[in-house]
Amino acid sequence: MPDDARAVRRPLWKDLGLAAGFGAVAALGLAPFNFWPLAIFALAGVIWRFDVAVTSGRAAWAGWAAGTGYFLVALNWLVEPFLIDIARHGWMAPFALLLMAGGLALFWALAFALAQWLAPRGRMRLPAVVAALTLTEMLRGVIFTGFPWAQVGHVLIPSPLIQLAAWTGPAGLTLLVLSLAAMLYRVPAQPLRAGLPLIVLTGGLIFSAPALAPKPPATPADAPVLRLMQPNAPQGEKWDPQKIGFFFNRMLDYSSQQPPADLAIWPETSVPAFLDDAAGLTEVIAERAGGAVSAIGIERREGWDYYNSLAVLQPDGTVSDVYDKHHLVPFGEYLPQAGLLSRLGLAPLVDRFGGFTAGEGPKIIDLGPAGRAIPLICYEAVFPAEIRSVGERPDFLLQITNDAWFGTFSGPYQHFAQARLRAVEQGLPMVRVANTGISAVIAADGSVVASLALGTEGFLDVPRPEAAAPTLYARIGGWPVLLLAICVLLAAMASRRGQLDASGH
Repeated sequence: MPDDARAVRRPLWKDLGLAAGFGAVAALGLAPFNFWPLAIFALAGVIWRFDVAVTSGRAAWAGWAAGTGYFLVALNWLVEPFLIDIARHGWMAPFALLLMAGGLALFWALAFALAQWLAPRGRMRLPAVVAALTLTEMLRGVIFTGFPWAQVGHVLIPSPLIQLAAWTGPAGLTLLVLSLAAMLYRVPAQPLRAGLPLIVLTGGLIFSAPALAPKPPATPADAPVLRLMQPNAPQGEKWDPQKIGFFFNRMLDYSSQQPPADLAIWPETSVPAFLDDAAGLTEVIAERAGGAVSAIGIERREGWDYYNSLAVLQPDGTVSDVYDKHHLVPFGEYLPQAGLLSRLGLAPLVDRFGGFTAGEGPKIIDLGPAGRAIPLICYEAVFPAEIRSVGERPDFLLQITNDAWFGTFSGPYQHFAQARLRAVEQGLPMVRVANTGISAVIAADGSVVASLALGTEGFLDVPRPEAAAPTLYARIGGWPVLLLAICVLLAAMASRRGQLDASGH
């Protein structure tokens, strides 16, 4: 019996199980595990499951199974928000994880089916699947408001190869790791022809990547001092009327420590009032800051609209600027198709007032002596293209977040890893202040200058690092990777046509 016929007759569940297993192991390259070499080996197994598929249907199933295994492990933290109020939302937890993993896996299924159709055989087969999966990973970062979390390329964040993001962005890391996996898959069949280039390429990149990224200047002695304040308020206690005052006073104590910093930074929604009703609280915050500018995470309202905001308080207590979060979390901060889904009994997790309204968009805010920053509230730090859309170049990126929603296992560590990636991509320091951690100052090369661990309370005074020169990615974005992947697929299409013509079909 021909090999193709045996492959078609093999039970589908065995193929799906193997693909799912390789996908699950590949996710161990992400935080908090950071087993990035293991991830490359597992991705080679994923590519093997594509290569043995002989029909577009089989390829699609293999891609979907591998993607489902990958996202089930990578996004296990998705159950955590639903466990904050188990009585109301706990029943949704398993459905949220299963539906998200299976839904995102459809992008892998599309990539595998497309690559199979374009390159059913021949030398363009593996380049086609690498290019197709790179493109679908880019697509899921923008379609339906986008969800670029746990992209395949993120397994390289803990490796020296993260520095290549300054040139290619996250899509380039995805293209690279899939290319390395494809080369590794060919090693058993072609030890010398595939193995030697793989060793040379991987070793060369690991040793040269740190030198390729733009280097930030040394932090000057008179650099502005930033105070990162981490109250460590568990989500289940954050809005407890009996504990709100405790956490607020903890923040005031941090803010008033001497000597004062140039900027005191409060995490997302850490001030327990609406901005328009908080005159008394903001005066106290400004007074206790001892002459420092304060950046506070606070909610505000206009009529029936509620916003998740960052407000800038001057030393005299006046509000000099406000930024409203514009990229909200679907089902977390607002309900898509609210009229329909609300009738089915669904509501956003943040539903004290029916969810938030989106702000106008990204912008630069003036933080006085601390400089100018692009503010990012929580989830917004996973969208690099939106940072580039501002146009002007700030002194640093400022992320305030409440990662208490993500639990204590993987979610906060993955969010922090992506903050490091943003710094490298943009060539800008990232200042990150999180309610329960990880709060940190990250230099423009992705190195962590100082940090507060997850699940601890405290504050840090850290001089603001300098920005590096604008990176290639900051200047032109991910267009080169996009065009390269498209060109590979076009070459695969041309090869397919040549094969069909040669066979007389």
